[in-house]
Amino acid sequence: MSLGMRRILSWCCLLLVVHCGSFCEEALPYPRVSREAFEARLPFFSYDKDIPLDGRIVLEKKEARAVRWKLVFRGAQGFLVPGYLEIPEGARKPYPLVVLLHGWSGGKENWWEEGNYISGSEMRTALIESGYAVLALDACAHGERAHEIDYLHVNPYEDPAAPPRRNYFSIAEIVIQTVKDHRRALDYMEERGDMDMSRVGLVGYSMGGVNTMLLLAIESRFKMGVACVPPWFNDAWRPVEPVDYTWGLGDKPLLMLMGRRDGFYTEGQIEASRRAYLNPDTTRTVWYDRDHKLAPDYVPDALAWVKKHL
Repeated sequence: MSLGMRRILSWCCLLLVVHCGSFCEEALPYPRVSREAFEARLPFFSYDKDIPLDGRIVLEKKEARAVRWKLVFRGAQGFLVPGYLEIPEGARKPYPLVVLLHGWSGGKENWWEEGNYISGSEMRTALIESGYAVLALDACAHGERAHEIDYLHVNPYEDPAAPPRRNYFSIAEIVIQTVKDHRRALDYMEERGDMDMSRVGLVGYSMGGVNTMLLLAIESRFKMGVACVPPWFNDAWRPVEPVDYTWGLGDKPLLMLMGRRDGFYTEGQIEASRRAYLNPDTTRTVWYDRDHKLAPDYVPDALAWVKKHL
């Protein structure tokens, strides 16, 4: 074989190796259940509308440029669900509403705390200053609802002198109950009569991002969402893995704000899943060079999405 032919074959082999390498490394989408299996799960999130809401205001506090009320209403299991409703000063009825959902082991107060893990106060303040009312609840077994698990905290303290304790609820049970309670919260907002129910959106962080995706898929009254660092897939979470609920998102606008160094997912699989399962015209992913903590970098992107779609 001539030297020229050997060089040509060498280049062809090199190109084949490079092509095969990039092909073999291409990420696959997360697996999801069939549409029939998704639809079979929807009754998990239904609730009895005949249970009285018993909604009422229990505290009023004047904030900078807004008024905040503490409210309670009866959730789907009969427990009272506490929350904060904040309305911008001088805003006109009916108010557009953004529901804020905290992460695992957090609480509604996270959205009023300066400089915390989820940059909660920064996000809430940006929404208030843009004219949106905000509502934040304690998720099942979180915040003031820790009494539901004997005040153990969802990450129980390990007392070295006592037998080990575990959370009474699985992650799936907590998510399902929280989704149902947020649907009940919309019933309460409708009953109040001062919210523009055609302009209700979601911003959720971590577990709150998971709940955001599920609520968008299940509850028609939520029109758009921003899901920050939501893990899409984990066998331990069945049957509430967000990837399975992409069946229900349809054309609803969804922005996902993700960290490239987050250990809960990979960029390749998230993007492959988005291409495979979501409408490219109504969904978008923004990637930050961060881990599960995005810092305030995400707030302007989240606010812009809310303004565009709500």
